[in-house]
Amino acid sequence: MAEIVLMPKLSDTMTEGVVAEWHKKVGDKVESGDLLAEIESDKATMEFESFQEGVLLHIGIEAGATAPVDSILAILGDEGEDVTAILEEAKKKLAESDKIEATPKADVPDVPVVPKTPVAPVAIPAPVASTAPKTASSAPAVLNDGKIVASPLARKLAEEKNIPLSQVPGSGDGGRIVKRDIENFIPGGVVNTSESFYEEGLNSMRKVIGQRLSESKFSAPHFYLTQSIDMDNAMVARKAIIEAKGTKVSFNDMVLKATAKALKKHPGVNCSFLGDRVRYNDHVHIGVAMAVENGLLVPVVRFADQKSLQDISAEVKDYSVRAKDNKLTPDDWAGSTFTVSNLGMFGIESFTSIINSPDAAIMAIGGIKQVPVVKNNEIVPGNIMKVTLSCDHRAVDGAVGAAFLLTFKQILENPVLMYEL
Repeated sequence: MAEIVLMPKLSDTMTEGVVAEWHKKVGDKVESGDLLAEIESDKATMEFESFQEGVLLHIGIEAGATAPVDSILAILGDEGEDVTAILEEAKKKLAESDKIEATPKADVPDVPVVPKTPVAPVAIPAPVASTAPKTASSAPAVLNDGKIVASPLARKLAEEKNIPLSQVPGSGDGGRIVKRDIENFIPGGVVNTSESFYEEGLNSMRKVIGQRLSESKFSAPHFYLTQSIDMDNAMVARKAIIEAKGTKVSFNDMVLKATAKALKKHPGVNCSFLGDRVRYNDHVHIGVAMAVENGLLVPVVRFADQKSLQDISAEVKDYSVRAKDNKLTPDDWAGSTFTVSNLGMFGIESFTSIINSPDAAIMAIGGIKQVPVVKNNEIVPGNIMKVTLSCDHRAVDGAVGAAFLLTFKQILENPVLMYEL
């Protein structure tokens, strides 16, 4: 008997999916556990295994198409079985659902109700390029008296650069030479004043990033606390750890370890805002923001306070590799109690992050910069790292956030504290 396979809900925020690739074609035999297709959710592209068995009789969503969760992905059954009745029944149910949804409620008869868009695969828009560039005329405009028409600024620039106006094509009205013509002029070359662009449709991940961060930014009253940290001792400690353990740990690994220790001491920051209540977490699950090709993922280091620096380092490296290969699963990014975002490797000195709801705080880590500092009343070279804590004021007060940052600073400036019991 034929069975319907629905578009799965692969994450708690997924509302639609894209079939990246089919691994079976119509007519193929499918066993339970066989790889049926690869589906792109709002977070990653994941392999979808069949929980049913039979012959693949129908593909409901072609490769590259988008469809809502619970749409008909495929139909499996006995070889040669007719699926027309199943498809007709599905269309009938959809039509009835649309009819019910389109009917105005009795208590609001004057409000028009927009019918739900029918479920159908939608192709991702291809890049669009501008086809109407604005080009410069082949010669400058010349008045009856032989004077070339040019703006005063263009004349001044041409004089400063020793550019003959007679050689400059004008892109202004009537061939008038304007500032951009002088700036773009290449002696003996072609002036390119065309405008071009391309557009790409938002993928599932980018849509959800925009939605969730907008909700966080505009609903959670953010406030920010910035702290400067002396990293001299951390640099010495990192070198010693690498030499002693033979394991390469990064400054970000040390940041995560120090964060975990500080959160354990300050549960008022290790919390989640849940609308009508605040949840204070005893466990420490740190989300680590990672940039991937199409957006941002936040895999979670669970029970980070109980893990060694080397364990944290190995776990983050594994997440990084799997994130780039789109191999992370929903379990990998669920359940954070606090998030760390580090852009120091890009030379960013400081920045602010948007809170990863329902977490009540996120910490933005800048790069280590060598600057003059005062030590023992003397100006000496120092290595300073700036961090900024973003807090949801509905759950975290300024003094609570400041106390957490102070502990975090003390741990990084005295790395031996990372190993305190």
